[in-house]
Amino acid sequence: MNDGQENSTAPSGRNEGGTKGPIIPKSPIEALRPEKVPQPPKRSRKARSQVVIFLNFLMTVIVVLTLAAAGTAYYAMTSYEARGPLDANSNFIVRNGAGIAEIASSLERNKIVSDGRVFRFMSEAYLDDETLKAGEYEIKAGASMQEIMELLKSGKSILYSASLPEGLTVKQMFRKLQDDPILEGDLPANLPAEGTLRPDTYKFSRGTKRAEIVAQATAAQKTIVDQIWAKRDEKLPIKTREEFVTLASIVEKETGIADERSRVASVFLNRLDKGMRLQSDPTIIYGIFGGEGKPADRPILRSDLEKKTPYNTYVIKGLPPTPIANPGRAALEAVANPSRTADLYFVADGTGGHVFATTLDDHNANVRRWRKLEAEKASAAKAAGAAAPPADAAEAPVQD
Repeated sequence: MNDGQENSTAPSGRNEGGTKGPIIPKSPIEALRPEKVPQPPKRSRKARSQVVIFLNFLMTVIVVLTLAAAGTAYYAMTSYEARGPLDANSNFIVRNGAGIAEIASSLERNKIVSDGRVFRFMSEAYLDDETLKAGEYEIKAGASMQEIMELLKSGKSILYSASLPEGLTVKQMFRKLQDDPILEGDLPANLPAEGTLRPDTYKFSRGTKRAEIVAQATAAQKTIVDQIWAKRDEKLPIKTREEFVTLASIVEKETGIADERSRVASVFLNRLDKGMRLQSDPTIIYGIFGGEGKPADRPILRSDLEKKTPYNTYVIKGLPPTPIANPGRAALEAVANPSRTADLYFVADGTGGHVFATTLDDHNANVRRWRKLEAEKASAAKAAGAAAPPADAAEAPVQD
């Protein structure tokens, strides 16, 4: 039924703007043209403010710095733990009082580490309150910075040794310490008393002072003397530590054979007990030459036996006023707990040891045997065209 209005038969739909309306046909060229993209919304005034811009910049800087710090830390850590540049083992000296900055610079200068700054800052982080110790160190080839830091922190430096043998006088020990090329500093101006330095081999690192070795030897000798004296045979005819050390020094000079020391000690103790003179050749030498010692080519002459010195036990009775050398542990122990014998004499047996006797007749027979051996040696040396060593005249028998 038609109410006066015509039914529209035209197509309907959405036009280009997206609104409802008739569909307008497009040519192929128009269909291929890109549609306009809608413009982004305008930034608010808040977003455009200077504060927001600064905060964005600051955040960017922080991120960049964080990444840079992380990269630097990674580089430092890997460098610190990586193999070092050394191709061969090398010695490195840390002087007394050197700080970590100086040590790091020296390590880099000597091409032991690749970067002194990395060594310094990483080591400071590891060390906390600890320090790097002075001394001379052997750095292994290829050692990393961390390994070097651990070595210097440990203080395990290269150790040298100074050997002070038994039987030397204080002056002779001082001469050896003075001649040592590694030790530093002066020796004490005043000589310690004879017998107060312990014979031993002393380990030390570069930079050690000579006075330190003297102090160590003094303390060590006092300790050992006190320990052995406390365990002595109470029946000994010596009453003081000073006499104890003096007799031990004589035993030390009389024999270097370990098995003989306690027996040599028993001879002297038996003679003291009977009021006999000790008649020890080393006391003659000390009385004449003192702490300097006898020249190697100077024999003991028969006239020396009669020289009146405070130390000549062929002249004086009892013990000398002081020790004649620095005795070692074995000589001290031999005197503190001697062999139980009736021996009163001994003489060289021609083979480096001694033969002992309880009577003067037996002793004289031993002396004759020794003289015969010495004469045979002299004849053999003469036949070979060599000079025979002079025999000590004091080895002749002496009767109280």
